[in-house]
Amino acid sequence: MRSLKLVAAGVWALGLFAMGTAGAEPVKIRLSWIVPVSNWASMIEQKKDLATHLGKSYTLDIIRFAGTPPMITALANNELEVANLTYPTLPLAIQNAGLDDLRVISDEFQDGNPGFYSNEYMVAKDGPIKSVDDLKGKVLATNVTGSAVDVAMRAMLRKHKLEDKRDYTVIEAPFPTMLAMLTQKKADLISAVLPFSLNPDLRKSATTLFTTGDAVGVTQFSMWVARKDFIDKHRAAMVDFMEDSLRIVRWYLDPANHKEVMEICAKITKQPADRFDWVFTKQDNYRDPDMLPDLKTLQANVDTVKDLGFISDRLDVAKHADLSLVQEAAKRLKH
Repeated sequence: MRSLKLVAAGVWALGLFAMGTAGAEPVKIRLSWIVPVSNWASMIEQKKDLATHLGKSYTLDIIRFAGTPPMITALANNELEVANLTYPTLPLAIQNAGLDDLRVISDEFQDGNPGFYSNEYMVAKDGPIKSVDDLKGKVLATNVTGSAVDVAMRAMLRKHKLEDKRDYTVIEAPFPTMLAMLTQKKADLISAVLPFSLNPDLRKSATTLFTTGDAVGVTQFSMWVARKDFIDKHRAAMVDFMEDSLRIVRWYLDPANHKEVMEICAKITKQPADRFDWVFTKQDNYRDPDMLPDLKTLQANVDTVKDLGFISDRLDVAKHADLSLVQEAAKRLKH
């Protein structure tokens, strides 16, 4: 077996290929991510030594996207097997893009859980904006229109009877550029997610106006999804993949490994390790140790997406979930 690491613009790829072994060729699984550290794919690559099935029953490519909406196109074109969609892009993919065979297979992280971190919406400390009402006539920066960050922002403004285009303007900007957008006065409010929200320079310049939790409560913010046809054809490999993923996730969540985890985060982001004392603690978003998503919360979140007009019909989340893969993987790890 040999390993191949492919690095291209916007793409981190990891592939291990079996050579001269009996049985079928390993199944190729392409897994997406957006934000380093926050998305499991960026971290799984760093602990491939714990992935006992990698290179045997499956190979893994780690692919970076600017936001969740572009993943829908990749899923539709069979250019992505497992995507980390958010609660708004799941129904968008199913209803607007016709991907009725999408299935939620695991949790990635949740937001707004009591005692845990919630994504922030920030304004200049020395600026005139002191309340949500002050955003009327202002420019708001989101990562991608229709993303979970974007939906929560719009939901909060709607509570204050403010609507896009009529009362405010929305522009798109990558998360790493949000600080510059604010300090250069290109935006009056920015969306801040981990790890970017803890940038010391941002903390000096900005203050939190509200959080995702304030806007929409607890959210099943991000989850892994795959198409039913792929799951059915490659079920054994997918269970192996989920077993390896679950083993790695639990390693990261174990407080005994926290120092090494901080060093891994520093390596990925090229920032000092001491900036990551928060990671995978209660200062972070909540992550289920069994990688089980909260489908009841997800249903409420998807209903909010409908209320905001992003989808036309109510979506029954339970019909688009298959938790048997991660549940079977968890049973294996008990033995």
